[in-house]
Amino acid sequence: MRSPGVIIITGASGGIGAALARAYAEPGRTLGLLARDAQKLAALADDCRKRGAVAETLVANVVERDAVAQVLRDFDERHPADLVIVNAGISPATLSDTGLESVDAILATNVSGAINTLAPLIERMRSRHRGQIALIGSLAARAGLASSPAYSMSKAALETYGLALRAVLAGDGVQVSVVSPGFVASPMSDRVEGRRPFLLSADKAARIIKAGLAANRARIAFPLPLALAAWFFSLLPPDLASRLQRPFSFRMRG
Repeated sequence: MRSPGVIIITGASGGIGAALARAYAEPGRTLGLLARDAQKLAALADDCRKRGAVAETLVANVVERDAVAQVLRDFDERHPADLVIVNAGISPATLSDTGLESVDAILATNVSGAINTLAPLIERMRSRHRGQIALIGSLAARAGLASSPAYSMSKAALETYGLALRAVLAGDGVQVSVVSPGFVASPMSDRVEGRRPFLLSADKAARIIKAGLAANRARIAFPLPLALAAWFFSLLPPDLASRLQRPFSFRMRG
């Protein structure tokens, strides 16, 4: 969608979410900024208003299904959404993210949280025969990271769901894109200890995403060298791909 008038962004309090809010903030545009941190959201909303946009803060946790559904329905009643950017997500607290608590937390936010966001809005968008959905995934979906199996799984699920949803909604006038970034500077990626090849600023990532959504691209993967590497690893036998990934392994600071 080239010029959405009303945009909802989850995970808007920092990183890519905040950068997207600033990128889209302009006169004639209404933003619904959703996250858990009311203070950060208020500061971001003020910045967006200075750029000419109407900005509302939607304080909610995407894990809490009923609460987030109520917030989103209330906003959509007043401002029918043209674009929903599903960005809320978490990374593992440590390298050892295979424990049940860690896996459950990652799936609850990265997968169930995405569904909780979309469920209240999809049928409304279908009935209006217009709109766009963007699911913010990761290149980790293409080639699972030994450093982070649960995170990789969650993003693979999100990518598969998004691409299937694109086919489901195509006849209803609702566009769906899956966004697969590499390393983007953010509080989350700042916890990475190790190499972060082709690291991009959040503002640069937002510009790439915005252009890709305007063109209705099914998959928006960047930066190109890392996207090609992820695609290459996905074609290799698993044991060989794992060995080749070892020089790029990392761990997370708790």
